[in-house]
Amino acid sequence: MASPYLSPATEQTAPTSSPCVEIASTAIIAQVDWHDETSSCIFADLLIPGRGNPMSDMAVGISRQSGKITFVESQSRLPSALNSLPRTHVRYLLPGLWDCHSHFAGILHVDFPDFIQTHPAVCGAANARSFHDTLMAGFTSVRDCGSYATEVARVATAGVILGPNVFGAGAAIGITGGSCDATTLPADFVYSRQGTGADNFWPGVSTLAIADGVEQCRQAVRQQVRRGAKCIKIVATGGVLSTTDDPHCRQFSDGELRVMVEEAALQGRAVAIHAHGKAGIMAAIRVGAKTIEHGSFIDEEAAEQMAKHDVMLVATRHVIEAGLKNLEELNPETAEKMVMVADAHLRGYSIAIKKGVKIALGTDIASSDPQSETSHGKNGAEVVYAVKAGLSPLQAIEAGTINSAETLGPQTPKKGLLKPGWDADMIAFDENPLENVSVFAEPDNVKYVWQGGKLAKSPGWKALWPSDCK
Repeated sequence: MASPYLSPATEQTAPTSSPCVEIASTAIIAQVDWHDETSSCIFADLLIPGRGNPMSDMAVGISRQSGKITFVESQSRLPSALNSLPRTHVRYLLPGLWDCHSHFAGILHVDFPDFIQTHPAVCGAANARSFHDTLMAGFTSVRDCGSYATEVARVATAGVILGPNVFGAGAAIGITGGSCDATTLPADFVYSRQGTGADNFWPGVSTLAIADGVEQCRQAVRQQVRRGAKCIKIVATGGVLSTTDDPHCRQFSDGELRVMVEEAALQGRAVAIHAHGKAGIMAAIRVGAKTIEHGSFIDEEAAEQMAKHDVMLVATRHVIEAGLKNLEELNPETAEKMVMVADAHLRGYSIAIKKGVKIALGTDIASSDPQSETSHGKNGAEVVYAVKAGLSPLQAIEAGTINSAETLGPQTPKKGLLKPGWDADMIAFDENPLENVSVFAEPDNVKYVWQGGKLAKSPGWKALWPSDCK
């Protein structure tokens, strides 16, 4: 088997028995204009590629101009022609992390009425810091599962604010009276902001959408694609943060779920389905979900079906652990449900791992209050909880890099692997994350961040604006 670290033009030169990268010197030089002054080289004591075994004493070439990785090679085999490249030495290098279940909602208090009542301009302003904090924590990409991220990401792409690459779902889609419906507010007020009809004030623009019946469900998917969604998020059971529904109970019929998955597929979008209870989990599998979000009551049967049909699990353990630490800050209904699902959730997560379900990592973070346990920038704790559930540190890194990228299905970008031709999104630690996975939980432990080949963070320095990146 050819090495996954070779560019296509050079794979034929590599001995298949080598555990490291083997590239002929002339072949490396042919891949890039070495007179490009934006090219540089990173020397890593240990390279963790995202998928595959770690490799010692590796060199990685990057180009700020293209934003790509140009080579991955053993330091001992680096051609002398490349010695003139600017060089950075790091201890432990790995791909930039992904949070594939985040909510850039721009709210300070995570409560369903706030999702509806907070003006989008306020949310956008709050997200400027949330974007920055996420990137500084080593998360170079995010799959957002319901918020204004799709809109705010345009500002980041334009170079106005600094933040991760965002692949958003637009609004999360739910039913009347369900987990996406702020039932403590007047119905006409809620529907004017979340409904799918053309007469509504903000059709298809809110963080949450309400759809009932097959045709509204189809329209809701189309509205999210119209606003730029790269994936679709559906809420198929009751939730924990919502106050009046039951996590065990289904929301949406099979017919409604199926038409949304089919419509998403027509547009090349994978579907993430929120499902706590087993009935909702099994329905998500039947209709062709790419990922199941939360999966609190997964049992052996459900896990076996997920593995059989290649349905991934995004467990979002962080939001549960944070909630258990701060029950007094939650409304009584939410606190009661948080306690109710906590043990079952960890048990189901472990069952899924043992049954071979493919795991990706997401936090369910939604707060823009820096003091909150669930604020953006505290995403790294999810890696720690994945190991607690049964993944090895190396498996948890794979789950938080390339696996998370693959939750996007047809929209999967070339991110999540340290491989020639892939995007140069990388982070580095001084401490070995394979020996101490807790390093992920503290953003200050992330010593370097590169995004698209540009340095956004190094020891003692953080970029504030895109123009600061080196």
